[in-house]
Amino acid sequence: MSAQSPSQQSTSELADIDFKGLVMGLSGAALHHLGETKTQPSNGVLNLPLARQNIEIIAMLSEKTKGNLTLDEEAMIQQILLDLRMRFVEKSKLHSTR
Repeated sequence: MSAQSPSQQSTSELADIDFKGLVMGLSGAALHHLGETKTQPSNGVLNLPLARQNIEIIAMLSEKTKGNLTLDEEAMIQQILLDLRMRFVEKSKLHSTR
């Protein structure tokens, strides 16, 4: 039995890449930049321009893939956009009043 190197193990354990995974990754990045991720070392760091950029990328993907998504993918991307946009507006208001 041959042992796998750490790089081989991590590569073999990666999930398949699909549209949902891509959108979820961008969503996670947006949440991170909104200071919403509790497990990150930069907890509490707010970077609204980067959050906005990730939200806009998701919106662009939604527009460019219109008519080519499954109903589940379409519902997921619209729900994510709604949630992220609401969080962005809330954080923008809080940040501007300080």
